[in-house]
Amino acid sequence: MGNGKRGQNKRRPSFRKLLKTSNVKIDNKTKNKQFKQTNVVKKQRKENRKLRQAISDVSTKIPQPLERYHKNPDEVEDEEEFLETLPTDMMEEDDLEQIRAMAQRASFITRDLSSCAPVHAKKRKAEQAAATYEKNPRKMKKNEEKELIHLLPIKDRTRLIPQSMEKPVQPKEQEEDEPDYEEEWEPVEEEPGPVLSPEEQIHLRAQKLLERKERIARLGSAILADPNANIKKVKELRSMLMETDPSVAVTVRKLVMVSLMEIFKDIVPSYRIRPLTETEKSTRVKKDTQQLREFEEGLVSQYKFYLENLEQVVKDWKQKRQKASEAVSLECYRGLAEVAIRCLCELLVALPHFNFHNNIMVVVVPHMNEQARQVSAMCCDAVRTLLKQDKLGEASLGLVKVISGIVKSRNYHVKPEMLKTLMCLRIKEVEVRKDSDDLKPKQKFMTYQDKKKNLSRMQRKWKKAEEKLQKELMETEATESKVKKLKLHTETLNIVFLIYFRILKKAQKSVLLPSVLEGLAKFAHLINLEFFDDLLTVLHNLIVSGDLSNRESLHCIQTAFHILSGQGDVLNIDPLKFYTHLYKTLLTLSAGRFSEETGIVLQCLDVMLSKRRKQVTLLRAQAFLKRLTTLGLHVLTDAAIGILSANRTIMHAFPKTDIMLDNEMQGSGVYNPEMDEPEYCNPQSTSLWELHTLKRHYHPVVRKFAAHLLKGAPSEGNGSLNVELSRRLPVQLFEDYSVKDMTFNPPVGAPPTLKKDRFTIGYAFIDAKLKTHIDKVIEAEPELTTLDFSENRSPSEQV
Repeated sequence: MGNGKRGQNKRRPSFRKLLKTSNVKIDNKTKNKQFKQTNVVKKQRKENRKLRQAISDVSTKIPQPLERYHKNPDEVEDEEEFLETLPTDMMEEDDLEQIRAMAQRASFITRDLSSCAPVHAKKRKAEQAAATYEKNPRKMKKNEEKELIHLLPIKDRTRLIPQSMEKPVQPKEQEEDEPDYEEEWEPVEEEPGPVLSPEEQIHLRAQKLLERKERIARLGSAILADPNANIKKVKELRSMLMETDPSVAVTVRKLVMVSLMEIFKDIVPSYRIRPLTETEKSTRVKKDTQQLREFEEGLVSQYKFYLENLEQVVKDWKQKRQKASEAVSLECYRGLAEVAIRCLCELLVALPHFNFHNNIMVVVVPHMNEQARQVSAMCCDAVRTLLKQDKLGEASLGLVKVISGIVKSRNYHVKPEMLKTLMCLRIKEVEVRKDSDDLKPKQKFMTYQDKKKNLSRMQRKWKKAEEKLQKELMETEATESKVKKLKLHTETLNIVFLIYFRILKKAQKSVLLPSVLEGLAKFAHLINLEFFDDLLTVLHNLIVSGDLSNRESLHCIQTAFHILSGQGDVLNIDPLKFYTHLYKTLLTLSAGRFSEETGIVLQCLDVMLSKRRKQVTLLRAQAFLKRLTTLGLHVLTDAAIGILSANRTIMHAFPKTDIMLDNEMQGSGVYNPEMDEPEYCNPQSTSLWELHTLKRHYHPVVRKFAAHLLKGAPSEGNGSLNVELSRRLPVQLFEDYSVKDMTFNPPVGAPPTLKKDRFTIGYAFIDAKLKTHIDKVIEAEPELTTLDFSENRSPSEQV
């Protein structure tokens, strides 16, 4: 027993042995031992895996001999002889039966060794064959869901009892065995209807059209009466845009387009509808709020579909594509497209605040360049109207962006009318770069330190409530912010100048140049100071080139002086070359017909002489005064009145020009009217003798101005003008007395209708003797005498 216990217990290493063996060595030994054990386990797993694989291969493969060789025919004969010599009774019958019984009991010999299942597993599977059938899911017979009709609830003392009833379902008739018509079917031609006479066709069309009109009117009235409840009827009305009856399709579609346009103009709210967020959709709201949301959602969707229909009509006309239904002929698409564009233009002007306004811009603006004049004029008028009525500037910015993109994409090959619409922009001021002092935020409310220092506790409390209320009022104020307006105007004007400068740089010989120069003349005072030198150089080169007409040259001059009269005052530039060119251009103006060039000249004179009077010499003013008076003799009435009014302004700005009203010579030299330099033509040596001729003009207003100028253009007293003429600018007088429409202002009096029987002479003669002699001759009876002219003939004539 003692030896057994000793064998079981491990010997502890002695202290000396522990000193000799380090901890690292002991750890290495343990690791090596563990590694060997894991390797042994892996080898065993690998061998078992190979064994199972070999058993499975043996069970599946057919055993084949290891060696195959062909026997010689002699060997085959010897083997057969040997088998014949063997005895047949070597195994008895009892031995065969015993071997057979052992084979039946030794199941491991007969079964497949590759399977790991027990021997009697097949019996169990056979017994459980019915269980697999039970596990399959059973298909229940589906009952058709019956549709319920919700009725009005019954109100009890405690609660509401909902009521409903099943919708009656009509039983389906059992289909009898019908013969197969697909094999026996033959196409049968439809018999044409009775042929109608032209009168009957017109009557039938009028009847159909009346039915469609009544339906449109009925739906429109219902929608306008209660838009919230009948918003779904907009879809029904919009479906009539797909009218397929060829006799009334075009007319009905036009009526539906216009009707829907008027309906949307009436029912659209005065705010923009935004889509709801997921949080807002999941939040429970009141019944009225939910109805309003449903109305807004339906309105936006129907409005979108309506715009898409209009756009599709325009595209079909542009692409010359015929519909498959052929309800509308290709020739009628032009009329439909014009109505669609008119509807889009009306919505563009009437609903600038509502959804999809930018989409309408993208459709309308390209048609400003359309070859069809009616379509182009329609779109241009709509854009002008929108620019004129846009107070904030958001719609203007969107339009200018679209126009800029079209002009650039088409390589400046657009109609000038597209750029002329930019003249209607309501931009009078833009953001200017400010100093650092101006950029500091102004303190509108008191700080906490100021309140604590100057106010008591109760006063601070009241002040806080007052400031809070003031902030809320500022947020809810309907007026638009001035800062926002300035930002929008600045961005819009930057894009406009970008269009103009691109054309001046890349397309100077384009038909757009007059529109560009006209636009620059209007907005030149808003141009940044950095571009002044380059722009003045470009304008002067255009004038000198000689490729411009009088109108374009005048616009160049007007632009240059607008630049110099605004921020250009700080620049020390003498625009003598522009004065010279205007002086030279005056005598080339058209005198025999109405011309707008005179209005541009009057605007240039106002900027060049009146507003820059301190930079203009007296000789230059006298030269312009003389040439303008000479021009007044040749032009029409409206231009003559405007020029004489401009002369009056010059005489007031330069009082020393009244020396030209005297006959005496004030300077040396002779006036040279053909010289183009106003400084060197000696204007002080001439007088304004043309005013005496204009004093006998056929127009009364011209006569008044001529007499007024001859007396030195007094502001009051004898020879002064009335208030209506003295307070108007020369350009306004030119427009008021315009002869463009072949009218005379003031109107000419009609001749008297009644003729007098006799004329009363009265005291028409101062000499009394002459009067008595005339009376005697009239009262004396006339003697009948024959007239004989032979006494006065010469002898040659008598022969």
